[in-house]
Amino acid sequence: MLIELSVRRLYCENATCGKVTFVEQVPGLTVRYQRRTPLLQHMVEAVGVLLAGRGGARMLRVLDVALSRCTVLSQLMRIPLPLLQAPRVLGVDDFALYRDTYGTLLVDATTRLPLTLWEGRDAEQLSHWLRGHPGAEVVCRDGSLTYRQGIADGAPEAVQVSDRFHLWQDLSHRVQEIAAAHRGCLPAARSPAEETAPSSTELSVEDAAAHTRAGRHARRLFEAVHTLTDTGRSYSAAARELALDRKTVRKYAHARSWQEVMRRPPRRPSTLDPYLDYLQQRWDEGEHSAKHLHQELLGKGYLGHYQRVKMAVAPLRRGLPLDQPRERPPSPREAARWITTHPDRRSLHVSHRLHRLVEHCPELKRTHDLARRFANMLDNRDASSLPSWLDELSHSGLAPLAGIAGALREDQHAVAQGIATTYNSGVNEGRITDVKLQKRLMAG
Repeated sequence: MLIELSVRRLYCENATCGKVTFVEQVPGLTVRYQRRTPLLQHMVEAVGVLLAGRGGARMLRVLDVALSRCTVLSQLMRIPLPLLQAPRVLGVDDFALYRDTYGTLLVDATTRLPLTLWEGRDAEQLSHWLRGHPGAEVVCRDGSLTYRQGIADGAPEAVQVSDRFHLWQDLSHRVQEIAAAHRGCLPAARSPAEETAPSSTELSVEDAAAHTRAGRHARRLFEAVHTLTDTGRSYSAAARELALDRKTVRKYAHARSWQEVMRRPPRRPSTLDPYLDYLQQRWDEGEHSAKHLHQELLGKGYLGHYQRVKMAVAPLRRGLPLDQPRERPPSPREAARWITTHPDRRSLHVSHRLHRLVEHCPELKRTHDLARRFANMLDNRDASSLPSWLDELSHSGLAPLAGIAGALREDQHAVAQGIATTYNSGVNEGRITDVKLQKRLMAG
């Protein structure tokens, strides 16, 4: 469609005026300093928003509008941002930009759209933004004292909500600390057949390990670390004096014997396991050739290599028993995951191992009961028993739980809101993932 338009050109008779000539504008059709009609300009902007530069230029070419990708992008950048309004439900969270530099992201929890992002995570910036954008009724955050103070200063009437995910994450970390402090109880999670007292064969294996180079090194470090730490020296001081890493000193200091530090790694199950009894029987009968034993096992259906049979009978040549597959004791992280996992999501094997573990260790049993009570509060959205639960944490006799009890009691109202209400920082976590993705795409 071709529109022929005639407009009036007006001239200014004032010689001092910088504008010599003026053109009459037609509302809805022409705009000053614009080469496109408002309708066409709106279409270019809409295509740019949806398809960006290159894709937008291709689509406009189909619509008989010849524009380059750079022009589409420039029109896209000219679109004014919508006016920023404080949402009713605001989400506040921080994330690492790089190294030790952090950023704060504010998100509208209702529309799920990001509002603003700035570098740093101090209370003054947050309170200044809230004072400049009043209207927030609910603010979701983590357990940070910084954000708590910033919200209290900038929006004292807003209800603060401590995020459920961060509450459960903090408790899980404390459970792992307790499991690490009682790592000596973790072998009790093994099957009943392996909980019996060590047999003479196991003792002979430990005696043999004591005479190895690794065994002598472990015993020497164990004695040196305990000589310093038992007298009250800190882990850092002992690490500097022994020229060791602080984590190594802590590991040896927590161990009750050098054998705990030098635990034999459990052998993985192999295809030779069903034939171990036959190997022992043939060895007792006098057949000590690994090659002949391998040929006999091939006749019984064994498909493995000769080298595996040779390695299996190597302990028998030294007077030691066959290396039977053993169940590995759980690590502190694994034990903490058992405790924090919902009972319905545990496998039957894990449930049995956890039952043996908590029956053997009263501290872990107390930790398990307290963690499950808090999980029930989260599942049922019922914070009525929170005060009594915090009292039990304080009197549990477990330092990590007593420490988190004090922090939760100072923020008890926000914690109760996080348990009982549906507000959370899940939207923030999703938007932070988007920001990190964009940062990586742009940084290469």
